[in-house]
Amino acid sequence: MGDQGFVGSDGGPPLRVLIVRVGAMGDVLHAMPAVAALRELRPDWGIRWAIEPRWSPLLAAETFNQPFVGTNRHDLRMPLVDGWLPVETREWKKSPFSRATATSVLKLRSGLRTGHFDVAVDMQGLIRSAVVGRMASAAHFVGRQEPRETVARLFYDERVPIASTHVVEQGCELLGAAVKTELRPGRVTIPVDAAAEAWCDEVVSDEKPFVVMAPTAGWGAKEWPRERYGAVAAALGKAGYQVLINAASPGDGTAAAVVKASNGAARAIPCSIPEMIALWRRASLAIAGDTGPLHLAAALERPLVGIYGPTDPTRTGPYGAGTVFPGRVLRDASSVTDHARRSAPEAGLLRISVDQVAETALEILGK
Repeated sequence: MGDQGFVGSDGGPPLRVLIVRVGAMGDVLHAMPAVAALRELRPDWGIRWAIEPRWSPLLAAETFNQPFVGTNRHDLRMPLVDGWLPVETREWKKSPFSRATATSVLKLRSGLRTGHFDVAVDMQGLIRSAVVGRMASAAHFVGRQEPRETVARLFYDERVPIASTHVVEQGCELLGAAVKTELRPGRVTIPVDAAAEAWCDEVVSDEKPFVVMAPTAGWGAKEWPRERYGAVAAALGKAGYQVLINAASPGDGTAAAVVKASNGAARAIPCSIPEMIALWRRASLAIAGDTGPLHLAAALERPLVGIYGPTDPTRTGPYGAGTVFPGRVLRDASSVTDHARRSAPEAGLLRISVDQVAETALEILGK
């Protein structure tokens, strides 16, 4: 397929655009400023997103979730898109050859083709995201010139060279090229889920402000030691703050270890994605490594402290921290950028001390 029949932003009727960014949490959040910019610039265009269902609360409040149905709401229930399509990759991996997987794939293909998209944009750059984008049979399919998985580029009609450093700005560069207009990162609005907000009312005391921590990351090399998170929690507790630890489940061992190391200053809060959004939206400060919850805090424009080791904050740092909203990223000069998924914390990350994190946190909090 080529450029024939494709009309960009300078003429023609409103376009129907498909965003393909299946996951994970941080990746979806990094793509959202580009979509927010397009939404603001072209509110009459139809924008839909192909995404793993577990991350869909970042796009649409769960209690008001109708994938690929209805008109654009442009409100706090679904602010960025007109709808989303479920890409159930987690279930497919569990049973790749099952009838349920085949049914799910065929249903996705039907939903994608029903959209009659003018342009589809692979904002992930993996083979699986390229396959999903190609399934849509859009008039024009666009991806990076150098995607994360090289084979993915074979699926694209147009390949965009990327010059920007930060992944948020890269997303704007890619989507902007796809729709033939310049995009700059827009302000992201995260959906508000009424049930999650009610849950948060019960969990959080109004008596004093609270700090949230997310001590886990995608792999061990990015994880600052849990005992140090606990020590920072103890220091913040002495300063008069509630400290809540983001937990994936009631049996989250990392969260439990941080609570134990805090000597009672912290408590673990198991929460779903909508509940996490509600909790982090109200936090006085967020502390985490290079992980999805930190980028959620950035999207919510909450004050934050980022603790970085093997990943480069100039590329994946919390976007807007220190300029749009209060925030600092701590990274030792000895850290070496390395995306190898090692289990042990990176050496430079271990040079960041408890005192550094606690003092930075209290400085941002105004103590």
